[in-house]
Amino acid sequence: MGVSQELASWISLSPIEIAEPPIIGKLAPSCPKLFLPAENNKPTIVAFLRHCEFHVFMLTRVVYSYHEVAEASFLAMRKAAAQQPDINFISISHSDQQSTEKWLEAVGGSSEKGSSESVSVVVDADREVYARWGLGTVSWGHVLNPLGILAILKMGKETGIWNRPTESGSRWQGSGHWAVDAEGYVRWGGPATTAVDVIDITGALDALQISH
Repeated sequence: MGVSQELASWISLSPIEIAEPPIIGKLAPSCPKLFLPAENNKPTIVAFLRHCEFHVFMLTRVVYSYHEVAEASFLAMRKAAAQQPDINFISISHSDQQSTEKWLEAVGGSSEKGSSESVSVVVDADREVYARWGLGTVSWGHVLNPLGILAILKMGKETGIWNRPTESGSRWQGSGHWAVDAEGYVRWGGPATTAVDVIDITGALDALQISH
């Protein structure tokens, strides 16, 4: 990690056409990278990560990281995957392949220790899938919200998840979480409303009428 990589994460993303976000009760978008309904006839919970890389920056003397939001969501998905083998859990990364693999190694892999179930990770560096699901760039207020700073600090203290060095990706990419049933219909979710939104696994399972 170097200063150039940190600075690069602040550069505006290239414009691409963004679809409307999926609507609950309607069919989910489908494409080769994220084919729905799933061919194994299972429901799917999908998390579009805001960062699958390592973003750190300093405000006054406080160093904090929105990367931990992605990590917290991913770890929640990983734990749920071990407990719910009849559901597909998929995380989407907008980092490149190498950075995503490095991040996965840093967070302990895609499956819980001792579990044969794992989170599938899709690399979407060109943001094609993000765009199909209505996830474009976010505003300065979304990224630098003071309440977000406090939430990040609270999360770090409670979970022990802190910053890692920047590898690739953009601070401006939006995130979101959805639950899709076995027939391909959206049952829960939407774009993240703040930069500190962590996936609500309980809400997703409830919407799919899965006991937990």
